Amino acid sequence: MKKIYNIGVEATMDVIGGKWKPIILCNLRHNPSRPGELRRQIPGISQKMLTQQLRELEIDNIIVRKVYNQVPPKVEYSLSPYGETLNGLLDILCSWGEGHVQTLKSMGEEVQVLE
Repeated sequence: MKKIYNIGVEATMDVIGGKWKPIILCNLRHNPSRPGELRRQIPGISQKMLTQQLRELEIDNIIVRKVYNQVPPKVEYSLSPYGETLNGLLDILCSWGEGHVQTLKSMGEEVQVLE
C-alpha cells in the first residue's frame, strides 16, 4: 500500500503517534526493558495495548525484541539503532512537557508529575 504524506510530521506521527508510543519510547531510551517493567512504568496501559504498540514499533524497526533462550522465557525490548535516531526528538518532547507543567503551575493549575 502506497503511503502519501503531505508534510513530514505526518510520517513521524504515523510511526510514533498516539497516546502510548511516545511514552514507551521514552521509557526505552536509556535501558532495555522487559514487558512487565514497562507495564509498571506506564500506569494505565493494558497488557493488550502494550503488546500491540510494541509489535507496531517493532514492525516499523523502531525497537528490537530480544528473546533469551532460557526457562522461563525472557523477552526484552530496546531501541533499534534506527529508533535511537528519535532520541533528540524525545528529549525535546520531554523538555517541552516539563516546561508546560511549570507553565500550568504558574497559572494556578494543580499538576502532579510522578517520577
